[in-house]
Amino acid sequence: MKWTNGAKLIVIVVLVALLGLGAVKPIKNNIRLGLDLQGGTHLVLNLVDTAEAKVDEQSRQGVMRIINDRINQFGVTEPLIIPEGSHRIIVELPGLKDSEEAVQVIKMTAELEFADKNGKVWLTGKDLKDARFVYDQDNKPIVTLEFNPEGSKRFAAATEANMGQPLFILLDKQVVTAPLVKDVIRDGKAVISGIESAEEAQRYAIALRSGSLPVKVEVIENRTVGPTLGQDSIEKSKRAFLIGVAAVLVFMILYYGVFGLVADFSLAVYVLLVASALASLHATLTLPGIAGFILSIGMAVDANVIIFERIKEERRNGKTIRSAVEAGFTRAMTTVIDSNVTTLIAAAVLYYLGTGPIRGFAVTLGVGIVASMISAVFITKYVLRLVVDMGLPIDVRVAGGAK
Repeated sequence: MKWTNGAKLIVIVVLVALLGLGAVKPIKNNIRLGLDLQGGTHLVLNLVDTAEAKVDEQSRQGVMRIINDRINQFGVTEPLIIPEGSHRIIVELPGLKDSEEAVQVIKMTAELEFADKNGKVWLTGKDLKDARFVYDQDNKPIVTLEFNPEGSKRFAAATEANMGQPLFILLDKQVVTAPLVKDVIRDGKAVISGIESAEEAQRYAIALRSGSLPVKVEVIENRTVGPTLGQDSIEKSKRAFLIGVAAVLVFMILYYGVFGLVADFSLAVYVLLVASALASLHATLTLPGIAGFILSIGMAVDANVIIFERIKEERRNGKTIRSAVEAGFTRAMTTVIDSNVTTLIAAAVLYYLGTGPIRGFAVTLGVGIVASMISAVFITKYVLRLVVDMGLPIDVRVAGGAK
């Protein structure tokens, strides 16, 4: 039996070590760094009331949705878009060092119109189904347009009514091109030509696909967070994490002996669980998120401390080490669950009411709390049973044994 327990313990340790080594690369590839860690662009947008449209919550939500669509098509991953006050939106673009192209895409109203020489508007962006940037046969950038069924009918009517006349294509009230109508176009397809650069054509296509903004948008702050600042934050966070974890590991061994070593193993499993959970969620890690992770490590250790102190009380009452372990876990469970559940409720409130970095803190704290309960209740208990059943002369106290 003793050898069987010892073999089980060795298998568990080796298995956790192999899983940890195998998970390093997937975890690293699936956890993204936030603006404060990898640098990027921070924008503050102001929504402006105009005679055509007033700013309200519905229009702001519409702007946020369209901006998110535009940024995603632009190729920026994990943008942070949050409201501020009544007329502002904060946009953070991690990893984007050159913000000018993104700013042009974001603030473009993208109000598309097809009008004749008398100013009559035949079609608008609402009739558009798709817009793509391509090169024509002369290798010049153009934007191809495809209209929805209703828009196709209107475009056919527009070309038929303006045969031999120019049909002006306007974007945000500015004439982009004015092709001469030579045929009635019934297939619902058109082309915007005369564009100066591929970047401009791409910008038009992205803005048109995402739809026009319901209100006017101004960029009142455009700030770049350098990668050096982000790297400095990462290094400081790593140093704080390593120092804190090392201090905890050493303390547990010095104060609880072999029991502390078991707690340290459980803590290693806990770190693996949290990192894997964040990677599976494709979480964006920020400095507040790291703070939440480190705080949850303290909660994980606290659960083991509560359990071990209960075991010490049982030993003082004369119970054998095996009986003390069982009774200690049973008596400590209520306290451990209560303390973790209350913290989990606080994390849920922070996530529900908070925005941006506060939510990142809440997510990592919440995931950490759940993982700490799993590691303390199941991992520590199972491994501790194996160690005790091996019959080694161990106790929860470093010196003096049970009283």
